[in-house]
Amino acid sequence: MKSIVCVCLLLGLLINISAQVSSTKAGSDTVIIKLIDTAAFKTVRLEEVIVTGKKPTVNFKLDRQVYKSAQFLTASAGNAIDLVKNLPAITINGQGEIAFRGSNSFLVLINGKPTQGDPSFVMGQISASSIENIELITNPNASFDADGKTGAINIVTKTAVQDGWMLQANLMAGAPPVHEYNNARDPQRFGMDISTGFRKKTWELSAGLSYLRNDIAGQREGDVYTIINNIKTSFPSFGERSFKRYNYNGRFNLNYQPNTKNLFSIGLYRGVKYQSRWANLNYRNKKTNMITGANSNFNYYNENDQQKEGVFSLASLDYVHDYANKSKISLGLLYEKADLSGTTYNNNLLFLGSKDTLQYTVNPNTNPLNAYRAKVDYSKKLEKASFQMGYQFRYDTQHGNFPYLVKQLGTSNFVSDPQFSSTVKTVNNIHAAYLQYGAAANLLNYNLGLRLEHSNRILELSKNNQSQKQILTNLFPTLQFKYTLTNKTSLKTGYSRRIKRTNNYELNPIPEREHSETLEQGDASLLPELIGTFELGVEHSFNSGNFFATLYHQTVKNPIQRVNKIFNDTILNRIFTNAGNAQQIGLETNLTLKLTNWWNSVVGGNIYQYHIYGSIFNGAIPVDSKSWVYSINATESFTLPKNWSMQLSVNYLSQRVTAQGEDSRFLTPSLAIKKATADKRWNFQLQCLYLDAGILGSNQQRITTYGSDFYSTTNYLYETDQIQFSIGFNLLKKNRKIALPSSEMGEKEF
Repeated sequence: MKSIVCVCLLLGLLINISAQVSSTKAGSDTVIIKLIDTAAFKTVRLEEVIVTGKKPTVNFKLDRQVYKSAQFLTASAGNAIDLVKNLPAITINGQGEIAFRGSNSFLVLINGKPTQGDPSFVMGQISASSIENIELITNPNASFDADGKTGAINIVTKTAVQDGWMLQANLMAGAPPVHEYNNARDPQRFGMDISTGFRKKTWELSAGLSYLRNDIAGQREGDVYTIINNIKTSFPSFGERSFKRYNYNGRFNLNYQPNTKNLFSIGLYRGVKYQSRWANLNYRNKKTNMITGANSNFNYYNENDQQKEGVFSLASLDYVHDYANKSKISLGLLYEKADLSGTTYNNNLLFLGSKDTLQYTVNPNTNPLNAYRAKVDYSKKLEKASFQMGYQFRYDTQHGNFPYLVKQLGTSNFVSDPQFSSTVKTVNNIHAAYLQYGAAANLLNYNLGLRLEHSNRILELSKNNQSQKQILTNLFPTLQFKYTLTNKTSLKTGYSRRIKRTNNYELNPIPEREHSETLEQGDASLLPELIGTFELGVEHSFNSGNFFATLYHQTVKNPIQRVNKIFNDTILNRIFTNAGNAQQIGLETNLTLKLTNWWNSVVGGNIYQYHIYGSIFNGAIPVDSKSWVYSINATESFTLPKNWSMQLSVNYLSQRVTAQGEDSRFLTPSLAIKKATADKRWNFQLQCLYLDAGILGSNQQRITTYGSDFYSTTNYLYETDQIQFSIGFNLLKKNRKIALPSSEMGEKEF
């Protein structure tokens, strides 16, 4: 284990500033050059004088790390998920689930606006090329929502940085699959996006459109058995597991600042995400009497198509007023709507192509989310301190309808099965008030915050007309300290308390047919997770890069686990349940290093031990599971002659123990080669994603669970060596005119 820690500490990342310049504006790459002659001079007007340089890949702030998205070429033709998976402590597993410090519970913000939807759903709709920065906030202050087990990820989109306008566009096309997966449909990959921004005096406008079709081929092989009354039923399977998926979205933001005291902002966002997952499998069932040894066999073919669609809408209205005494008041309104729907078609046949149906079920569902929030915030700057206070009201509803339809064999009719059909409606009211105080005392900067939340959740179930009410009042303190040892080294520490709330899928107690061998089921009595996290870290900058390391300890009350038990001889019941308590201790680290003039290295890692203990199924089964997990995200960038560049990235997630089994390691290397024109307005890029060459075992993962009376293992093999081509155009025009002194006498003499 010591060697693993050393790897995470020593492997590194780089971004070096290729031109160190003094900027007229924080975060700007533009330099104004003044030319002065001691002789008599006149003024000439130039359109622009620009020196372009590279910004650091990561910037440190008291409460967050800020990563510049443009540095990750291998993600440029994808979405926000493809970007964040390159950051330390972020992992993506074989099922496409995003984890932040090992948890899939975190808050997602778009330009500082919180969202309530599933993180992978929200980020999967945002094109990578429209993103300026990604901010990882592991210890949010009291002004943030308390939601999210491990903190927050803020996605900052591009806009015009100075007076004038900007335009950026990209086209992407994917090559046919390199490998054969014997799938019934061939994957298609193509996309486009365009972003524009305009700033002029009191107005600032930004907008964007994008479309991405990103299918993936693949296979699935599994082996399952159950034991009931000394009868062992095994049903191994093999077949296609492929995805058809696309998303498109549009965004619009308008700022109006009539004077230095007032600012009005309107933001609109709308995105659509669609996915069709085919799991068409051949099953070979075998029943064995464990006493007599007698056995029988039965084979069948299962066609399973799970379709999901989501339409995500976000609208915000904000007003900020600055007072003369260095204080300001902010008012904000936010509306979020997520129309979630889907249908699972599960058809069991005697064999592929057979018209003899054994069972045909259809599970249509709708699960729309509507969320409203209003916020008022007051802040004041003191001589060496700042004070902030505010109130926020949240109201959200989610009304899910989950019918289960079974075809009557020999007819074209479907009838509802009440055993598996249900409606689930949840209503949440959350009142929150917070105080935040920050100050700088010599070499010490600190923030102290306290948030009080009172939540009221009403859950209504169609089964037996159940209705449950849950009222919770919680305090969420936050502490942040940063001590500057030298001008290049700082120490940081902090503590925060957070909450992971439940959703409709986790609460729905009616089993839902996922595919032939699985039913998913929630628990209406689930309690939210309560999390406390302590951090201690160091940040250091040096001439050729920078480094940070953060040690963290997390305690979790009521951890929510997804576990299995037998439903019948050929179906496992996958259930959400609380499982006592959990602890996690880990080390997150990141290194940027300039190895040569042309080689920049960016390497981040996370290693942690997760320990869960208690019981599941209302105390019926004890749980005491502990394991070490580590991940490494590395990006190696090479600047080549004549505006060529190359980048290799590797994302690795180790094997890890779960409450009832283990998940295998997951590896995804990718390569990008880019050529830019002399004026940097055009670029041409080749990407090879999930590099494998038949030897690395990339983009595949085995998931295994077991108990005293069942065993299940499934290996997911997804398409490797995906090749994509893209063309990008970037036009930045500044209308700002720069007045420079010029020698009048010198010109005449010349």
